[in-house]
Amino acid sequence: MRIAMVGTRGVPARYGGFETCVEEVGARLVERGHQVVVYCRRPADAQGPDPVEHLGMDLVHLPALKRRSLETLSHSALSVGHLVARKGADAALVFNAANSPLLPVLRARGIPVATHVDGLEWKRAKWGGAGREYYRRAESLAVRWSDALIADAQGISDYYAAEFGAATHQIAYGAPLLADRRPELLGPLGLEARGYHLVVARFEPENHVELVVRAYVASAARRPLVVVGSAPYADAYTASVSASADDRVRLLGGVWDQDLLDQLYAGAFTYLHGHSVGGTNPSLLRAMGAGAPTTAFDVSFNREVLRGAGEYFADAEELTHLLEAGEAGADRTRARGEAARERARDYDWDSVADSYEMLCRRLATRDFSTDRPSGRRRVAADASKREEKVVV
Repeated sequence: MRIAMVGTRGVPARYGGFETCVEEVGARLVERGHQVVVYCRRPADAQGPDPVEHLGMDLVHLPALKRRSLETLSHSALSVGHLVARKGADAALVFNAANSPLLPVLRARGIPVATHVDGLEWKRAKWGGAGREYYRRAESLAVRWSDALIADAQGISDYYAAEFGAATHQIAYGAPLLADRRPELLGPLGLEARGYHLVVARFEPENHVELVVRAYVASAARRPLVVVGSAPYADAYTASVSASADDRVRLLGGVWDQDLLDQLYAGAFTYLHGHSVGGTNPSLLRAMGAGAPTTAFDVSFNREVLRGAGEYFADAEELTHLLEAGEAGADRTRARGEAARERARDYDWDSVADSYEMLCRRLATRDFSTDRPSGRRRVAADASKREEKVVV
């Protein structure tokens, strides 16, 4: 099959969950004999010619408008235009429900499409009223115009069933199991294995980086807190994170060296995961696969992944207590890391690729229902209350 992947920053994966999924699944589909075309967002600081291939995937680099509200959609619009003007595809995988207004273009060209709807994007504080309304409408259009929907967590599947009466293909991400431990990579950062607490997150309010920093500063923890992350268009939030820190907090910014990032996970005394609205999170899975004892924000998505292998916090006070208890009970903390790594074995990228391949075959052979849900929300009144129950 010829399979197109649209709507992400592309590969090599350096940014988030969608990109990790595209890289891991796309490479496996190539190994199975399929042609995979990935549409990539050209970085503003790119120099030299764009690569045309990565792990056997064909890459198409296109620009995007550098505005938060338009960056994703502008790039996806160019990608869809390129796709329909060229050879088309047997199946298209569109990531992010925000791209749903473009789906009729693919359908008009006869390209069957599955939309990975992501998490509840409209709940993110970075979007104002117009942005939130757009994302809510985009969800409806994704239901109406997709041949299939993909959800990466049970909570997301439940949400689309409750809101729209829409079925989803639930396909989680995989968890890489880290086998090669190289603690010497931590030396240049002045860190020692099991000598620090770790946060890895995009700097957005829903990822609770500031809350984690405040909870740590209020604690009597002796190990430093290492914070990895940044975000475009988030200067104010980044400043608030910095203002909340004390001299025990190490703000590293973005770490793009994937080997170093793996060792940061593997060497963490605890990994603190504050994500709350995005479904199954690759950073969480990566920490688990590295054997990092994990303490996560208490929402259904994180409990679904960690189950009994993690600890959970709902506010800064709870996290402060868990940090202090974790340092006081080092043996128990280490055992939680082993349990997390064992739980990560249930998230296998080969199985994930199997599910995507099967779905693409169904798309290519038109083996899907043509009786789509209307995209209308079942009950508009009190929708926010039901959506909140799904998340927390």
